[in-house]
Amino acid sequence: QVELAESGGGAVQAGGSLRLSCAASGRTSSRYAMGWMRQAPGKEREFVAGHTWNGDSTNTVYAASVMGRFTLSREIDKNILYLQMNNLKPEDAAIYYCAAGGVLYSSGQYYPDSWGQGTQVTVSS
Repeated sequence: QVELAESGGGAVQAGGSLRLSCAASGRTSSRYAMGWMRQAPGKEREFVAGHTWNGDSTNTVYAASVMGRFTLSREIDKNILYLQMNNLKPEDAAIYYCAAGGVLYSSGQYYPDSWGQGTQVTVSS
């Protein structure tokens, strides 16, 4: 079982920045997918960004809505995933969930095995 602990959420004004962190522990593997999903009130959970590493190459996938504003990075040896969010918009406000394992497709579809508890991101206009 993989445990995921998120941190870094908060409240910012539009145009501001936040950095989310996710630390994985338990039955972890450096080669499994990790990513972020989000869910806004009244909306379905949606993919934000994801990362895979097969030992030779990495692949990072972003949702179109965040491309160019959000940057995903990962400390593979420490099992920590980061999401740097810049130029935040009110529509980015949601609960952000760290996810791990499962299958991540280059199209942006992600079906993880494990989920974190979520961290709230609030963006005021």
